[in-house]
Amino acid sequence: MPAKKVARQSVKRSQRNRSVRSSTRSTIVRALRSMGSGDLEAAEPAVLQAVSALDKAVQKGVVPKKTASRYKSRLSARLNHLRAAEPA
Repeated sequence: MPAKKVARQSVKRSQRNRSVRSSTRSTIVRALRSMGSGDLEAAEPAVLQAVSALDKAVQKGVVPKKTASRYKSRLSARLNHLRAAEPA
């Protein structure tokens, strides 16, 4: 392929990947903040959104599969810790 076309494609891909990566990070931070506040009712849907965003990022090839798995594991461990600390 011509170098100019490859360069154009590279720019398009990097912009697309940057937006996906940024939105994924934002949902993860949102989930962590909601868990940090101790509000279980706000934390559960935020964690589900973060897990969904990570799965979509993996499908798009932006985040490696094992990296996403590690993030999901850490988020769910924190959520389970929050659930255990919550009075029944």
